[in-house]
Amino acid sequence: MSAPASDVVTVEEVPIDESKDLGSIALVTINRPNKLNSLNAEVMDDLKAIVAWIQSTNSIRVAVITGAKPNPPPEGKRAKPNAFVAGADITEFVGMNPEQIRTKFTDNAVEALWNLNKPTIAMVDGFALGGGCEVACSCDIRVSSDRSKFGTPEINLGLIPGYGATQRLVHLVGYGKTMEMIMTGEMIDAAEAHRIGLVNHVCSPDELHDFTLNMARLIGSKSSMVLGVGKTAIRAALDVGLTEGIGVELEHFANLFGSKDQIIGVNAFINRETAEWQHE
Repeated sequence: MSAPASDVVTVEEVPIDESKDLGSIALVTINRPNKLNSLNAEVMDDLKAIVAWIQSTNSIRVAVITGAKPNPPPEGKRAKPNAFVAGADITEFVGMNPEQIRTKFTDNAVEALWNLNKPTIAMVDGFALGGGCEVACSCDIRVSSDRSKFGTPEINLGLIPGYGATQRLVHLVGYGKTMEMIMTGEMIDAAEAHRIGLVNHVCSPDELHDFTLNMARLIGSKSSMVLGVGKTAIRAALDVGLTEGIGVELEHFANLFGSKDQIIGVNAFINRETAEWQHE
């Protein structure tokens, strides 16, 4: 089944290995460059549909989320800045009441991305502000260009984040830094984002695409079944205490024994061969 067609969220299937049938990376691009890739209702609906497609498509091993590059400016005009996602489209919220907002933000695309049981990587080049920072935080791994900026400026609108930043940022950067980012609304640069643990890696804009895709290829070359189990076990650390979490890990670990890919992996290691995963 092909990916849902969309003008504002595009998908490219990138082979993990051209020489082997190891499946693909879904390179998902939020495509509103004239609006700095801001999140409007169409983007959110289409992103949610694409996430559902990724979940149901066995050949997709990893998802990479990014923002479209700015279009060339008209002659004599200044180019728009690079953006991953520069926030939500605030114009859509004008005049909405609490119940309408509650409905709009319940079961949204950011939560769908967070709940995807496949590895996800945010490839950030430029502004990742507000909802954009939250999209990045909903991915498992974040790779950033050195010209990127991160922030949660909702306080300047008389708001707090609504797509999970008050919760996910605490797990990524700690309570104090989360308070500082959300209460001041100030941006931080990529170097600071890396220092505090918000991003995993920082590289130049020219290196960003290849670095991120190479990481996705490495992850995608592993057993897709075990990747899903591992993600489930790691996520338990966010939801339960340490003692219970150790029990969750043991249950998942034990259940892998006797699976096709566990047998393949152990035999390949013993025989000094490359594992040929079943991806089941």
